[in-house]
Amino acid sequence: MAKKGNRVQVILECTEHKNSGLAGTSRYITTKNKKNTPDRIEMKKFNPILKRMTVHKEIK
Repeated sequence: MAKKGNRVQVILECTEHKNSGLAGTSRYITTKNKKNTPDRIEMKKFNPILKRMTVHKEIK
């Protein structure tokens, strides 16, 4: 049986890399609680292509 709850998987994509025009993408998968954070999340994550910490935003 599947778990019941408010946690959903979300994909985080780098905003700086998308605007830079370089090939490839930097994406991370994480979970969030829809009840506590109904809006889209932003996190600082490491971008291996740009080799630095950048802001990643939730996409859908």
